[in-house]
Amino acid sequence: MISFAGYDDVIQRVYKYKQEHVFQYWDQLIDSEKKALLDELGIIDFDLLEKIFKLKENSVPEDFSPAPYIKLPEDERDPEFMKARDLGVQFIKEGKVAAFLVAGGQGSRLGFKGPKGKFPVGPVSGKTLFHFHAEKIRASEIKYGVKIPFLIMTSRDNHEETVDFFRENHFFGLTPALVHIFPQNMIPSLDLDGKLILSDKSTIFMNPDGHGGSLSALRSSGALKLLEDMGIEVISYFQVDNPLVKIIDPIFIGFHILNKADVSSKALMKAYHEEKTGVFVRFKNGKLGIIEYSDMPQEKIFAKDSEGGILYCAANPAIHLFDIKFVDKITGSSNVNLPYHVAKKKIEAFKDGQQCEITGLKFEKFVFDAIPMAEKTVILETKREEEFAPVKNASGADSVHTAQAMMNALFRRWLSNRGVKIPDVVDVIEISPFFALQESDIPEGTIVPAQEKVYLE
Repeated sequence: MISFAGYDDVIQRVYKYKQEHVFQYWDQLIDSEKKALLDELGIIDFDLLEKIFKLKENSVPEDFSPAPYIKLPEDERDPEFMKARDLGVQFIKEGKVAAFLVAGGQGSRLGFKGPKGKFPVGPVSGKTLFHFHAEKIRASEIKYGVKIPFLIMTSRDNHEETVDFFRENHFFGLTPALVHIFPQNMIPSLDLDGKLILSDKSTIFMNPDGHGGSLSALRSSGALKLLEDMGIEVISYFQVDNPLVKIIDPIFIGFHILNKADVSSKALMKAYHEEKTGVFVRFKNGKLGIIEYSDMPQEKIFAKDSEGGILYCAANPAIHLFDIKFVDKITGSSNVNLPYHVAKKKIEAFKDGQQCEITGLKFEKFVFDAIPMAEKTVILETKREEEFAPVKNASGADSVHTAQAMMNALFRRWLSNRGVKIPDVVDVIEISPFFALQESDIPEGTIVPAQEKVYLE
């Protein structure tokens, strides 16, 4: 057994769980590398790793039916929606809502080096995703006369660059003390024999614990306690790659409050049966949840309702509201937490004295697994063309080009519905959140200049 002053407990634990192969290059390491390796090993929960290694494959409930959801009204002045909006507005004005952005991804699929949030997406302004989201929050602060905490979960790979980007841009007008940026937690991957993987002689290969880890990261980072101390009651969760998301939505918040929900989610109507998106379902025990497309039986994917439409039609755009007491409850004990999912992946490892690619097991949590833990859940329909334009690919579907086209179409629709004339010469329009957060915010008498590209701010 190896030795290193002050680390006897860590070393003994590694040997106890039969992971001592991580010390095979010990004699080749300098003291600082030995300490770094032992520090990494010291924070690993070996009991948890043994438990989740036994998963081998994910269990998917077989008995479920379509989830009920609140449908959009035919008349925007629907009494129930107006009641929800008024309640939501009051709740926001009372300073009880925080925004929570999950932004751990890199822009590699976009052909972009750096955090995905730094990717330029504004069709006229060229503003980045981070800029868009921050301005929506600042515009909401101005509109409702309140300060809104902004939480951003990063990854180990992009944390420092994200922090620097916000500092360099003076937090895009937000109060720096209310912007809390913290990295998500990491978990080791394992090889197919359940052994830890080295990425080099002195480093354990780890992967982020998934967007589901965002809730536990709220607690471990101290952000949850900060929100509780500020009197925050609802956390608005969204992901970085969607520039159309309504971050502070009074109608959504209103329905959440009216129903005293632990978790509320927005749902899109599936465009076609085979669309590769998770769908909302109701399990046999009455709880609501989400089944991923890859886990849906073929007969349910193609199932039709009584009118010939898509039976499992409510798709997940990853827009949620979380009651802060509920988050506290499910992250406050090791016995109450989100389950891990396992996936076989190719991993760059250091093995037999050289870098190589092996097949390993990565573990992650999905944030929507919190939904079945809730006593009360609300699902609210939203329009795809108004709130979902993901920027995931360099070209084709779900690319910056499709997102910009959707933004342009939405802003044109807002102006047209408000009776604003758009000159024929105008090719692209972008509306700043400071000009209008929604269609009804567009000032009367707005004039669109006769030029090819128009930016209203």
